[in-house]
Amino acid sequence: MTGDALLAVSDLTAAYGEAEVLFGLSLELHAGEAVAVIGRNGAGKTSTLKRIMGLLPARAGTVRFAGHDITRLAPYRIARLGLGYVPEERRIFTDLTVYENLEVGRRAPQAGRSAWTPERLFALFPNLAAMQGRRASAMSGGEQQMLTIARTLMGNPRAILLDEPSEGLAPVIVEQMAAAINDMKQSGVAVLLCEQNLQFATAICERAYIIERGEIRYCGTTAELAADAGLREQYLTV
Repeated sequence: MTGDALLAVSDLTAAYGEAEVLFGLSLELHAGEAVAVIGRNGAGKTSTLKRIMGLLPARAGTVRFAGHDITRLAPYRIARLGLGYVPEERRIFTDLTVYENLEVGRRAPQAGRSAWTPERLFALFPNLAAMQGRRASAMSGGEQQMLTIARTLMGNPRAILLDEPSEGLAPVIVEQMAAAINDMKQSGVAVLLCEQNLQFATAICERAYIIERGEIRYCGTTAELAADAGLREQYLTV
């Protein structure tokens, strides 16, 4: 682990009741970068994000974010420190419009950081700009996913955790999602991305971790991973 990491997870062990799901897991995310956690279904990707966000109890290890030990903080306190979370389930308010969903997520930016506004987000997600007054229940799955990310950005996070953002989306929407996340990264938001889609992760992330049965099996660049057919066959092929 390096001392300048924005998010540093060290030797983390976590469980659902008596069933352990993470075993000595360590990873880090630096300001302004995007990192992927890649693995098969059931490998521990979602559990990793839930543990970081305080939604799953820790048995051992530490999680530090922006200089704070957040290992045992409540999720709302972690969010207030500037860590956003977009779960795999699109937990939007279906009875509210796009604009109203964004307003629900509004929080003041931290000192010295520019605020995310609806106008700025409509530039990032043009699909949403055309449906500001539409109820979220009348949106497609891809549009709802964009809205979920946009609403999280309204909280002005320093980093964001994304759980399977490309899952179940049409290829054209996946391309738009990748472009938007790259723009978001260029704006200074660090991204920790859990994915099964290696092509999508490679289009966004510089580094990757492979997780298998709750343990990190690989840490390196996405380019090296994409070039190693044996590694992909061992850990990513279904």
